[in-house]
Amino acid sequence: MGISPTSRRMRLRALTGLGALALAAAGFAAAPAAQAVQDDRPAGEFAGQPHPYRHGAHPVKEAGTSAKPASNNLKYGGGVDGIGVTTGAPKVYLVFWGTQWGTQGTDANGYTTLSGDPKGEAVRAQQLFKGLGTNGETWSGVMTQYCEGVAKGATSCPTGSAHVGYPTGGALAGVWVDSSAAAPGQATGNQLAAEAVKAAGHFGNTTAASNRNVQYVVLSPTGTHPDGFNTPSGGFCAWHDWNGDTTLTGGAAPSPYGDVAFTNDPYVTDMGTSCGQNYVNSGSAGTLDGVTIVYGHEYSETITDQNPAGGWTDATGYENADKCSWNGVGGTGGAQNVAFATGSFAMQGTWSNGVSGCQVSHAIVH
Repeated sequence: MGISPTSRRMRLRALTGLGALALAAAGFAAAPAAQAVQDDRPAGEFAGQPHPYRHGAHPVKEAGTSAKPASNNLKYGGGVDGIGVTTGAPKVYLVFWGTQWGTQGTDANGYTTLSGDPKGEAVRAQQLFKGLGTNGETWSGVMTQYCEGVAKGATSCPTGSAHVGYPTGGALAGVWVDSSAAAPGQATGNQLAAEAVKAAGHFGNTTAASNRNVQYVVLSPTGTHPDGFNTPSGGFCAWHDWNGDTTLTGGAAPSPYGDVAFTNDPYVTDMGTSCGQNYVNSGSAGTLDGVTIVYGHEYSETITDQNPAGGWTDATGYENADKCSWNGVGGTGGAQNVAFATGSFAMQGTWSNGVSGCQVSHAIVH
């Protein structure tokens, strides 16, 4: 698969400390201190991550920041199946999975609404991805400094290399409410990947070329626990991967359409402040802060590491957004409101090799 030995490394760590705090915040009793779980995440991130496919897993807030020393910049992983980063304009397809989302409608701005969406996450997600690449925003510019076609282990991109694309005019490419059946109460990694492959067929992306710069965001309805989200074995807010990862629970999902990048985006507000509610904004203005912080986190990691871990990760396996999770509000790299043409959104900073630190703004690199 081309995944680095570091990201494949499996460790046994006691489910204590910050991991236990995360579970308690989520409303669960912490596991006994002596209980050990397999954990592929690097030491210092958070306990309770037993699966190597949880690439770029956005940790719950109680786990703290995953920022690393300035000397630990991202390195190119050499690609998987010839894919390292998203080199064209990124396209995002939103997949609202399951009958639990309820009745579909359309609001005055043309956004899809759903009766089973009590917090309004569906509209907020559409606003976010439609707004990327508009209003001259340079949050996306941070990602464009990365590229593919360089030597494995490279930490910079020469002029003329194939850089990450900028989502000019918006990244949202389509919305699908898959109401063919109820979404699983606890979907496996394989089921999530299979739903993304199904979505590729629905949208007519039936060739490898048509999926080359695409990501499918699989959104599960409130009350569900995809891959253990909002359960004692979770400890994450979202993660991304690709269909061919053989370490997915249930195994890789076959695709007749080439490699398919996807994200497991649960109903983030089910975790409240543990997944970012009111992290930037107070009161009702901050109810959906975590939705845009978490969804933006996974989007940025997908375009810089499309088939994990063939893209850009640091020596411990962190991706660009992992290194800047929950590292405060404001400044050059902390979470803050970013203005797109579709509104103002709470967004986190992402790692910039150019300054060896987190940034929320960077000139667009072509």
